[in-house]
Formats: sequence, structure tokens, C-alpha cells
Amino acid sequence: MSDQATARVGAPSGSPPQAKATSFLSAMEVDVRFMGMLCALAVIWIGFHILSGGTFLTPRNLWNLSVQTASIAVMATGMVLVIVTRNIDLSVGSVLGVTGMIMAVVQADYLTPTFGFDNPLVWMLTLGIGLIAGAMIGGVQGYVIAYMGVPAFIVTLGGLLVWRGAAWWVASGKTIPLTDNNFKLIGGGAEGAVGASWSWIICAVACALIAFVTWNARRQRTRFRFPLKPLWAEFTTVGVGIAAVVAATLVVNSYVLPPVLARRYAEANGIPLPADGSALAIPFGYAVPVLIAIGIGILMTFVATRTRFGRYVFAIGGNPEAAELAGINTRRVTMMIFALMGALAALGAAISTARLTSATNAQGSLDELYTIAAAVIGGTSLAGGAGTIAGAMLGALVMQSLQSGMVLLGMDTPLQNIVVGIVLVIAVWLDTMYRKRIR
Repeated sequence: MSDQATARVGAPSGSPPQAKATSFLSAMEVDVRFMGMLCALAVIWIGFHILSGGTFLTPRNLWNLSVQTASIAVMATGMVLVIVTRNIDLSVGSVLGVTGMIMAVVQADYLTPTFGFDNPLVWMLTLGIGLIAGAMIGGVQGYVIAYMGVPAFIVTLGGLLVWRGAAWWVASGKTIPLTDNNFKLIGGGAEGAVGASWSWIICAVACALIAFVTWNARRQRTRFRFPLKPLWAEFTTVGVGIAAVVAATLVVNSYVLPPVLARRYAEANGIPLPADGSALAIPFGYAVPVLIAIGIGILMTFVATRTRFGRYVFAIGGNPEAAELAGINTRRVTMMIFALMGALAALGAAISTARLTSATNAQGSLDELYTIAAAVIGGTSLAGGAGTIAGAMLGALVMQSLQSGMVLLGMDTPLQNIVVGIVLVIAVWLDTMYRKRIR
């Protein structure tokens, strides 16, 4: 009997079975909801491009759109873990506001006078202090939720008010300008981009990683005798991924510095000006905040899918009672999730503050709405137990695309909020219908 069991468990000789594909999407193993979001994004982009008279799908607007999406995308990665555990965080916008104000005040009043202008220690300490403050704020809220038993909705609703008031109190209602130019690079802009050469290097590395990850996944499936995707599906996946990266690189390199900034850049870097007096074409390349958001997305995907902490998060979301009976310290994990959310909100504050070059009391207002909407639109279920980091980041791009398109069309802010609210309700309704269908 044991020999028979061993034979079943052990890896038999021969090739692993091929996955039975009933359709193109099943052969590609593509998430239908993710594909639906991509289609919705395409419709939004094409629709706004037509309505705006051909200004939406321009390199300039797409570059600005990616920069504007970065801070929400960073926070949405943490919101996925919060919602997966059947919690909610309504305070992320206010946490962004207070941590942004803390970083600006610390930099302007203490670090710059101590170390001098543009000292590398200034931006590093500013960012470090902001991340610590955000993690502490999130940790305190997580402790109240996990160990004191107060519902997350109430705790973070109170936090929305408390931390917004604290942002005003830190600077007595004043706007605090940043004093360190290195820190401002985190927000993008003319200097906060890597240029054409580095963009193509990043493109080459990304393409190589796509190919390697696909090869490694197939190797692992072969090793453990899991069904394999058809080879044509593997090559199609790699080809689509590489094509998307190359297309994005072409777009960001098509957006060039304005003539005045290009001349200043050329003079500062010893680039000779054209003898005929024509304008220099110096591409922006990938913006620093976009690279930060992509890096955070990759890191958070690894945390959610390849670490014990990530498995605990989804186990708690699937069945909290069973997770606790299995020996998972659900309270500690919950507190860690909110501390992580606070740190990501602080990172979003660094990006937002650097982009605006100052901290204001209104900074982060309604960002909690956009962050939650991005996670839900991206497929994170409010019932808990399901969600993806990539989906949330795509959801952030969808939300920012809506806002950017409405701004181009000259729609008033109240009407923009109405549209965002309707989209959020529709997203939750679709999630409910989808969960009923798969039961």
C-alpha cells in the first residue's frame, strides 16, 4: 500500500501533462476580470481621446497620467491586503496629508539647516522619518483594531478626522515648501526622470525578466508535474509583455523637454547646442515616481504570493476562525497590515509632496476614495480572501484616467466626484455578481 502511495506522489517518468484548453483565454490562463479591466481602460482612453480632440493619447498626457497615478498605485497595493482581511482603511488620505506635512516641516526646519542644501542625507532622512511616522500611525490604528476589538471602519473613520486635523496642527495651517532638490526628484518633473538611455536599459532588463519569469514558472510546473501551458501560449504571453514594455518606453521617450528646459539641461550637462538654432530634443524617459510605483508593485506581489505573511493574510481573509485555529496570530498580522498600509501612505505622501514641491493641508483629500476604488475595481473583494496587486495598480490607472480625461474635458470637480462614486458602486456590484456566479 505504501509503495502504491509513493508511486502516486513521486514524479513519474515522461513529460508532464499538457493543460486542457477549452478556449484561447483558458490556454493563456488569463484572469477574465483583469482582461475586462484592460478592455475598460482601452475604451476610456479611446473615448477621451476622441472627445478631447486628440489630446488624451499624446506622449505628454500619458507621461503626466503615469506620474499622477503613482501615489495612488502605491497605496492601492497596501489597500489590497487590508480589504483581503475583511477590513477597510478610510484614513489613508489623511495619513498621506499628515506624513507629507511632517516630512516638509522636518526637512525645512531641521534637516536642511543642519546638513545644508541638497545634502544627500537630507532626502534620505526626510523619507525615512516619513516612513517611520506612517508605520507608527498605521500600527497604532492596527493595534486598536486587532487588540482592542474596535471595528476598522470606526477606527479609520476617526483617523480620517484625527490625522487631517494633525496635518493642520503640525504647521499651523501653513503651506510648507520643500528645500531639498534631491527630494523633489521623487515627484518627477523635468529633473525627476531617467532620460532615454536609462529608459531603454530598464526596458531591456524588464523584457529579460519577463522571459525569465515565464521560463522559471514553466520549469517549476515541470518539476512538480503540474499541467503545462501550450508553448504557443507561453510565447504569446512573453511577446505581449515585451511589446507592452517596449511600447511604454517609446511613449515616455517621445515626450521631450520644452525648449527652455532643454536648453538649461544642455548647458548644465555640457551638451552642445545646435548650430542652426533649432530646439534640442531631449526625452524625459521614465519618471522616478513611476519606477518607484512599479518597484513597490513587484515587491508587494512577492510579499502577497511568496511569503508566509502573505499566505497568512489570505488565510485570514478566507476564514478568520479557521486561520486562528490553525495557529496564525491573526491579531499580530492585522496590526502589521495596517502598519504596512501606513508606511505605503507615507511613501505616497513623499511622491505627492515632491511632485507639488510643498506640503499643503488639503493634500491627500479624497485619496482614500481613489485608493479603495482602485483596489475594488482591480478585483479585490470586499467580502475578503481575494485580490491581486497588479489588478489594484491597474485599477489606480483606470481611476486616474477617468479623472484626467474629465479634467481635459473641462468638467467641474463636483461632477468628477459624482462619476467616481458611480464607478465605485458599479465595481462593487460587479464584484457581487461575479462572486454569486462562481459559487
